Amino acid sequence: MFCCVRLSSFLLPLLCLLLALFFSSLGEGKEFGTASSSGSTADGLEEWGYVQVRPKAHLFWWLYRSPQRVVNGETPWPIVLWLQGGPGSSGVGIGNFQEIGPLDLNLKTRNSTWLQKADLLFVDNPVGTGYSYVENTDLFVKTDEEAAIDLTTLLKFIFNENEKLQKSPLYIIAESYGGKYAVTLGLSILDAVQSGHLKLKLGGIALGDSWISPEDFVFSWGPLLADVSRLGRNGVEKSNSLAMKIKEQIKNGNYSGATDTWGELEDVISRGSDGVDFYNFLLSNKEQVVAATTVKKYSNYLNDKSSISLGGLSGLMNGLIRRKLEIIPKNVSWGSQSDGVFHALYSDFMKPRINEVDKLLSKGVNIIVYNGQLDLICATKGTEAWVQKLKWDGLNEFNSLDRRPMYCGGKDTNGITNGITNGFTKSYKNLHFFWILGAGHFVPVDEPCISLKMVGEITQSPANVHMSDHTLVIT
Repeated sequence: MFCCVRLSSFLLPLLCLLLALFFSSLGEGKEFGTASSSGSTADGLEEWGYVQVRPKAHLFWWLYRSPQRVVNGETPWPIVLWLQGGPGSSGVGIGNFQEIGPLDLNLKTRNSTWLQKADLLFVDNPVGTGYSYVENTDLFVKTDEEAAIDLTTLLKFIFNENEKLQKSPLYIIAESYGGKYAVTLGLSILDAVQSGHLKLKLGGIALGDSWISPEDFVFSWGPLLADVSRLGRNGVEKSNSLAMKIKEQIKNGNYSGATDTWGELEDVISRGSDGVDFYNFLLSNKEQVVAATTVKKYSNYLNDKSSISLGGLSGLMNGLIRRKLEIIPKNVSWGSQSDGVFHALYSDFMKPRINEVDKLLSKGVNIIVYNGQLDLICATKGTEAWVQKLKWDGLNEFNSLDRRPMYCGGKDTNGITNGITNGFTKSYKNLHFFWILGAGHFVPVDEPCISLKMVGEITQSPANVHMSDHTLVIT
């Protein structure tokens, strides 16, 4: 007994030190994300799971491996990380089942799935969106940078121990507010790779109808709607006045005030145009006349374009898909749009991210900008305006180039392209721009054929040489 006491006294300081080191190492491990739970299909083509990116904050991810993967020793098969907008809209639900995933809302095969060109990684981002959840609402992210840190932690978990994934370049393709996540994530990835904490190849970042410069978009609304006879002189004057107020608020750093005024401006536009659809200015949406903002409509817009037999997206995600995944906590209910996430980012919503695009360009990252011709909320006129504010040294050369047309049809025996013009594009060094004709805010839905061709070019997919299916030919 005496011997034991003497031994314990002697070892006590050493034991404390060892315990401190042990728990410290546990903390370091959590910095890189820990798996809460995971699952997969028997064939290994689908994998999903939760990563605890911070204590009590859990991101849900779903990876699809393409069954049409083309093995090419010179050109690696790419991975697309899809980031939805909102903020607070579910990529696992909306992007997957309503835009680019292998199945549609009725669980029928989507002929235009981007899985033909790349593996697809969907994330319900940020925490609190879709299947992702927090155990305390104080853990919602407050800034785009915080969302980027969480996503980087997720990517460390997915990529660092998987050498096969590390060989595939990762292309971040974002829609709407997702573009702001994308550029902040891009910079976070570069830092993590440079410091040796993340093992992946960043192939590029595509900004699809992205909310990069709110100021430029709100200034585009009045003149654009006047040009298409949807807004009268009085409406344009009111619109421009509120846009000027937003510009001053942003200049003074009053981003919450700018978000308030943005809501007022949307109401002015909706009433003055008798309900123009913010996602396609050739259409009308009378619900927007009485809605506070377009955020709520964002998550429901695509339901109007779908043939639904499974209770809509919410019914599908909280029914069949939830049962398939098997790991969704009982207290987590999937929602297409999280109001809590949006309000947590309220003070960041109107903050521009042009400087982040400039930094990425200067670091040699491929930046792809694409825009639907008929979008209003992130109008092409506004996108072109913020691109002209770039300080990138290649901008003048980019501006001097002519655009080339894009087509989806094949070619006849004389090599002449069949079909109509579906878009235009031009590139200089690492800046690339695609103008997609006939599309509104949701480009992959409105123009699936040219979108599929575009993503093949963006990712330099080995499948992009020749591909055919039941409805289209890509050349």
